[in-house]
Amino acid sequence: MAFEKVKRSENYSEWYNQLVKNADLAEHSAVKGCMVIKPYGYAIWEKIQRQLDDMFKETGHTNAYFPLFVPKSLFEKEEKNAEGFAKECAVVTHYRLKANPDKPGTLMADPDSKLEEELVVRPTSEAIIWNTYRNWIQSYRDLPILINQWANVVRWEMRTRLFLRTAEFLWQEGHTAHATKAEAIEETVKMLEVYAEFAENFMAIPVIKGVKTENERFAGADDTYCIEGMMQDGKALQMGTSHFLGQNFAKAFDVKFQSKEGKLEHVWATSWGVSTRLMGALIMVHSDDEGLVLPPKLAPIHVVIVPVFKTEEDLQKIEAAMAPFIQAWKKLGITVKFDHRDTLKPGFKFAEWELKGVPVRLAVGNRDLENGTIEIARRDTKEKNVVAMDGVIDYVSNLLDDIQSNLFNRAQEWRNEKVFEVNSWEEFLDVIQVKEGFAMAHWDGTGETEEKIKEMTKATIRCIPLDRKEEAGVCVLTGKPSAGRVVFAKAY
Repeated sequence: MAFEKVKRSENYSEWYNQLVKNADLAEHSAVKGCMVIKPYGYAIWEKIQRQLDDMFKETGHTNAYFPLFVPKSLFEKEEKNAEGFAKECAVVTHYRLKANPDKPGTLMADPDSKLEEELVVRPTSEAIIWNTYRNWIQSYRDLPILINQWANVVRWEMRTRLFLRTAEFLWQEGHTAHATKAEAIEETVKMLEVYAEFAENFMAIPVIKGVKTENERFAGADDTYCIEGMMQDGKALQMGTSHFLGQNFAKAFDVKFQSKEGKLEHVWATSWGVSTRLMGALIMVHSDDEGLVLPPKLAPIHVVIVPVFKTEEDLQKIEAAMAPFIQAWKKLGITVKFDHRDTLKPGFKFAEWELKGVPVRLAVGNRDLENGTIEIARRDTKEKNVVAMDGVIDYVSNLLDDIQSNLFNRAQEWRNEKVFEVNSWEEFLDVIQVKEGFAMAHWDGTGETEEKIKEMTKATIRCIPLDRKEEAGVCVLTGKPSAGRVVFAKAY
């Protein structure tokens, strides 16, 4: 295909940018910092969204929708949250435009339409939601509230990268209210497990589950739990977060309930979310120099059939022969694309579907029909096999399962090779700057040391692993006592 290509090994950043563009996933828009998600990219996001939505509903959550705009006075009520997002906020000050008398043909904000109170375009929805919950909650009988919303948010970014960091992005945000601290913490951990299960079983990406340090914690939370994935360049990507908000928002918005004992108490809260950033993870963990590699569970098209023909009669014969197979796969939930375009040669189609990451490709010509065989290529390993037609339905179904497993195992094996235990500053620098991976290192537990390491190396503490073993050690930078290792890495 006539696309400019940069090898992944030569310039990972440019390889990623080109892949997003060439695979027709997204492009920059006329609004600086924002993106257009193209139909094929959005089809992948829909698969992500549909699966997660099912998982949320299985755990008792329901969907709702809250306003895009948040009155500034509400946004300011939880001070830590407001401070944490203040630099990223877009603010609406007027509600109308009018002709600019000084510049004919242009418009200006109408001074007479200035809002009495400025509106923040939501960077996150805790403020507007907890102001609403105040009206919904009076008694313990009203709890728990388990709500999720699929929405867009705005966090004003000018240095952007498609899917990974844009001024506007799509996400889901869960917001729950509980009668007890224990119940809220249980919810926080439960949703982290949902994210981890989705990442590993559907995205085929191994993740580390952990807790953020105080410096990296969500603004307004008591604790932030996260899943961290490793990309093929050794950098970390935060793929999902689940926050235990304590009673911070309940106190800020005066959300109280009468307990079973008749006492008036503040509600306990959580929030949790993942975004279109998952698209970036999907691309960066599995893809190669030929293009996307998609795990079958999230691929919009599972199988593409490329007919090899010379005449219209040949095409019709191949299409008729393939129809029963397509119907059988459809009943199994396998989506099939029969690429009957007569304006492109088979070789071009092979390259195009390889670029788009379709897991399985079938090539069928007249000779194949005569022989009762089909050539089947798998995208993950690029292996090709000739398979008898009478066994092809089960073969493809099993092959898709095998590709899904192989992608996870391959990513896990590769990730494990890039995770290093380090016990000195020299070893730490070697991992972060030379080997480019995750450094499992002792840390003295202070924000000062954390910031100093970040300034010196650009590496941050990605998380304190939930499954870490408690072991006495000394901090790699200060030599002060440490109770266990944390994950350091450079990150997106």
